[in-house]
Amino acid sequence: MTTAKAYAAQSKTDALAPFTFERRALRSDDVALDILYCGVCHSDLHQARNDWHNSMYPVVPGHEIIGRVTAIGSDVTGIAVGDLAAIGCMVDSCMECGECHDDLEQYCAKGSTLTYNGKDRRDGSLTFGGYSDHIVARDHFVIKLPEGLDPERAAPLLCAGITTYSPLKRWNVGPGTRVAVAGLGGLGHMGVKLAVGLGAEVTVLTTSPSKAADATALGAHHVLITTDADAMKAATRSFDMVLDTIPVAHDVGPYLRLLAPRGVHVIVGAIDMLPQIHSGMLLGGQKSLAGSAIGGIAETAEMLAFCAEKNILPDTETIAIQDINHAYERMERSDVKYRFVIDMASLKGAEA
Repeated sequence: MTTAKAYAAQSKTDALAPFTFERRALRSDDVALDILYCGVCHSDLHQARNDWHNSMYPVVPGHEIIGRVTAIGSDVTGIAVGDLAAIGCMVDSCMECGECHDDLEQYCAKGSTLTYNGKDRRDGSLTFGGYSDHIVARDHFVIKLPEGLDPERAAPLLCAGITTYSPLKRWNVGPGTRVAVAGLGGLGHMGVKLAVGLGAEVTVLTTSPSKAADATALGAHHVLITTDADAMKAATRSFDMVLDTIPVAHDVGPYLRLLAPRGVHVIVGAIDMLPQIHSGMLLGGQKSLAGSAIGGIAETAEMLAFCAEKNILPDTETIAIQDINHAYERMERSDVKYRFVIDMASLKGAEA
């Protein structure tokens, strides 16, 4: 076992603070990483504060991890000591069910093991995430970082990137596809970049006219202000997909009206009860209302390779771990464009 330094929440009311714990000894199918960078996801804040009523304390958040391999188990192939590597939202799954065999480990029939706030499948210990100096994970869930990706900016691809890439690929977005991205936060800005990279015509849907310039700078071809009733009416049946990254409960009815026949509205942001919809909005055009959560390991590796090829990276702001509580406050105010990344070298100066 090895002693890890980290930042953790000890209860839902506690700020994150220095914390030490023991990482498990290397198993034959494990990879150990020294963590270089860790993205900050809104899920981290929710889990630290027990907003979903399932937090197991202490919570060490972080599931957007870039690090350097320091050790590999005796059965590990395809990755070597010294490689830059990535770990996302999962560190294990049953590897036996149909979903796992179909490279859909995120939908494992027995439940995937989360990178933090989960329980190890073999010894039952609590999993601790990337707000720490090193991590040990099953090799299948560790992805070698493609050459050409800036490791400092790549970290949010492991959640925000794959969360938006997966539905774009699932519904065959490409040249000739008209995609509307609802919301322009951490997920939305990646949705814009990836959809544009795939060749789609991209429109940002927003309530804020002030975001028009930002949307255009990210590569969007158009901006539709959803509070403009005339513009919304004119856009009826204009899109093949609405990629809905809005993180809170909201009425999807106005967006369903924007879909062309056989279009799909995909929810990736709201983990909440949505208001009722009139089913006629779906029947009148064979439209679909769907959801999507992260992506499997093979698809995540594909997404990283695609981003390396197209030079697609999140817009990020790098912080020290000592600033994480202030970053959470700013994140709640949407005062970041568009993701925080922690430089984990700063953890060396933290006292536990």
